Amino acid sequence: MLPSSVTETASLLAAGGYVADTALATTVFLALSMRRPLFLEGEPGTGKTEIAKVLAAGLNRRLVRLQCYDGLDLAAAAYEWDHARQLMMIRIAEAAGTVDRHTLAGDIYSREFLQPRPLLSAIDPDQPPAVLLIDELDRADEPFEAFLLEVLADFQLTIPEYGTVHAAVPPVVVLTSNRTREVHDAIRRRCLYHWVDYPDARRERQILARKAPGVSEKLSAEIVAFVQRLRSEDLFKLPGVAETIDWASALTHLDQHELAPEAVDETLGVLLKYQDDIAKIKGAEAARLVGEVRAAAAA
Repeated sequence: MLPSSVTETASLLAAGGYVADTALATTVFLALSMRRPLFLEGEPGTGKTEIAKVLAAGLNRRLVRLQCYDGLDLAAAAYEWDHARQLMMIRIAEAAGTVDRHTLAGDIYSREFLQPRPLLSAIDPDQPPAVLLIDELDRADEPFEAFLLEVLADFQLTIPEYGTVHAAVPPVVVLTSNRTREVHDAIRRRCLYHWVDYPDARRERQILARKAPGVSEKLSAEIVAFVQRLRSEDLFKLPGVAETIDWASALTHLDQHELAPEAVDETLGVLLKYQDDIAKIKGAEAARLVGEVRAAAAA
């Protein structure tokens, strides 16, 4: 059963631990209701992939994930023929003296020898309904996007030697991109689009309360205030929500009950992932940011 309203969609996401704003919940609801792919774009660590995971759990569907990378091709993404078994069948038919070219071609290009990869698995009519996550599409080569158009538009896949496979129940499709390159307009036109931004302080505290419930309210407020200020700095890679959660857990493991410059310096590697960023913040800059957080809390 799909949610019947934006409120139900927000509740479904919240039940999975995802705190969504109204705009995101509305886009997800429309994508589900209109049976359109959902294209989520944004900075790394803003929770795009997590939406697909939460939808799969909330809708009680299997999650089929296609992790994109440079050089991804049709054999890895959609399907592949089991050439070793096909060759063995040809040898057996030759040995038995029963080789009929047309019959044999139909036999070796049957479903028995077809090995499904994520795209075919997600629309396989013999499998339970799925949530198809096409993760980090911007990492794949541009020509690969052409392979996706048939699946995104019609929830089907044409295999020249076999035929067309149609989904009995259209999968929920979620595409994500970190915008390392522009995704082609043909993909965008087939999807509903939403930019997933860093959350504001209020929503980030709600996320932290769900994902790291062991963190005290005081420390949680200081962590979020520090990270929000850090995102206004000129850094190579700004910390995402995932880093905020990890940092809160790390400080809790160190028995920290409030932010201190020394503790910040010692744990910056949890929050920032590049040495140049750590060197820029460590020391006086970290102390200044901690001072601002404490002054704002006192005010």
